[in-house]
Amino acid sequence: MKSDAVAYGVAGILFGLIAGWIIGSQYEAGRRPPITTPAASAATPAAPASQAPPLDDAKVTAFRSAADREPKNAAPRAQLGDLYFNSERFDDAVKWYEEALALTPNDVRVSAQLAMAYYYTNQTDRALQQLERAVKTDPKHAEAWLNLGFVRAFGKQDLNGAEQAWQQVLKVAPEAPEGQAAKRALDSLRSAHPGGASTATP
Repeated sequence: MKSDAVAYGVAGILFGLIAGWIIGSQYEAGRRPPITTPAASAATPAAPASQAPPLDDAKVTAFRSAADREPKNAAPRAQLGDLYFNSERFDDAVKWYEEALALTPNDVRVSAQLAMAYYYTNQTDRALQQLERAVKTDPKHAEAWLNLGFVRAFGKQDLNGAEQAWQQVLKVAPEAPEGQAAKRALDSLRSAHPGGASTATP
């Protein structure tokens, strides 16, 4: 059996690799998770290390108007979620992503974004449930698998579970940026524990 300190140490090795990927990959379409710090505890979501971009009030007003006019249209709700997420107002992001997902329950992109909003509002269990639902809906969604590994590693210190998720990334998108990020994470994990992640947990 190993100590929690060793688990945190392994998570620290992986942190820069995975956090860097998530920061970069989700910027597309106006999505950007908070920048996190390597010194943050692996047991809780890390605090943003840089100032969030300001909320674009004009876009918020426009998308809110569209949402009011079209109560069955998920798109403006998802866009509002993106705006709030990008500005690190995660509670607001959760609200709008939940509304969007209620209208389009199989939208894996929104599901994965909602999961990360849950994670950054200290709702790790809900984040895991949401990501597991996302990869069940679309087993080839590489970003959802990568994020699932991230939340398992840093939210639960579940290195075995993280390894399994990152292995799935390699299966579905080995040459994509997600696959490269997963490979780096797995290589770091195995360097720290040559016997595999199974040796890194009790």
